[in-house]
Amino acid sequence: MAKSKTLFVCSECGGSCPKWEGKCPHCGSWNTLQESRDSGVPAHRFAPLAGASPVRSLAEIEARELPRQPSGIAEFDRVLGGGLVSGAVVLIGGDPGIGKSTLLLQALVSLSRAVKVLYVTGEESAEQVALRARRLELVTGEVDLLAEIRLEAVMAALAEQQPSVAVIDSIQTLYSSELSAAPGSVSQVRECAAQLTRLAKQTGITIVLIGHVTKDGTLAGPRVLEHIVDTVLYFEGDTHSSFRLIRAFKNRFGAVNELGVFAMTDRGLRGVANPSALFLSQHEQNVPGSCVMATQEGTRPLLVEIQALVDTAHVPNPRRLSVGLEGTRLAMLLAVLHRHAGVVTFDQDVFVNAVGGVKITEPAADLAVLLAIMSSLGNKPLPKGLVVFGEVGLAGEIRPAPRGQERLREAAKLGFSVALIPKANAPKQAIEGLDIWAVDRVDAAIARVREAS
Repeated sequence: MAKSKTLFVCSECGGSCPKWEGKCPHCGSWNTLQESRDSGVPAHRFAPLAGASPVRSLAEIEARELPRQPSGIAEFDRVLGGGLVSGAVVLIGGDPGIGKSTLLLQALVSLSRAVKVLYVTGEESAEQVALRARRLELVTGEVDLLAEIRLEAVMAALAEQQPSVAVIDSIQTLYSSELSAAPGSVSQVRECAAQLTRLAKQTGITIVLIGHVTKDGTLAGPRVLEHIVDTVLYFEGDTHSSFRLIRAFKNRFGAVNELGVFAMTDRGLRGVANPSALFLSQHEQNVPGSCVMATQEGTRPLLVEIQALVDTAHVPNPRRLSVGLEGTRLAMLLAVLHRHAGVVTFDQDVFVNAVGGVKITEPAADLAVLLAIMSSLGNKPLPKGLVVFGEVGLAGEIRPAPRGQERLREAAKLGFSVALIPKANAPKQAIEGLDIWAVDRVDAAIARVREAS
């Protein structure tokens, strides 16, 4: 058997070196060489293995729906696509203290009533986990706990116990004794994740990995970590707020960009039945600079309030600040507003905010942002009961948004009476209680709102 040797692989270009160097000789990047292992067996020496899977025609393979195990937490199941899939690997990341461990401990307690579960903790002692469960008033009699950070010991415990669901808290604390790198390094995280994923596929154990995030909010470790796993979830929201959002950025078994909304209570995270109420401010009367938009997060329509504040600039370069929305689109929208509607803001500070801490990435928020800016600039509120959505193009046209009917039905359900939407999204049949204003240009949308105000 060939003896394995140590190589140093560049995390940027993939080039390898026999020894560590500060600068990669292949791509010139600094401090990117990470320790790795090489079996030393050239590719031409590999022969067909006995018992290996044969090559099959795709047409011969029977496609069937994979059974799902509900976690008992409806909002968590929504983000997962309906529940946990046997043999799947889920990676969940978020800021420290946002509730990752709390949510998964609650899910394990609920799952333990139906299947065997195992909680592997590497950041806390067993006593600390027990104290948290007691604080949350969870009945943990059927939850098995392992306090361990050695990968080999964790895999041995998984193979012996054969749980249906296992949680690893966290992947950055695990280390393999076959690598000399410190826990949390690129090589350790990559190796530990690959070994756990291989075990999950072979045994059918569903493994949930908790991952750390960097200061810019991305998952710590190599980018390949997100490619290895089946599902990537991110916690969003301010740790100082009582509301938490979980968004699916990758899901091989469900829809991406699905959103789950939770409220942090003294007994852990609780799902929010009507999340649109979180993102709408409760004004006694209409105020200038406020516009409600209908957005779509995965399969869920949400109503979010967009607020804008336009004020005279006292510096040579007016400020443009956007919170919860794409900041790069704000300058573009202001240019469209000037060119196609004749509204000048070059001497004004413009601030835009999405209420509730939600992050809106879809361009269908463009029209709501423009109307909120117009309302604040003229110090005149928009018509009561108005909901808006639509993408604005550089030529001043208003483009349709996907799933417009679902957005309109959600607005009607929550009591809104008027919808300003792209002409292409106009419904063929009237929606009860909702008056539709269909427009195709920015100037036409502003003129229609001014007439009704």
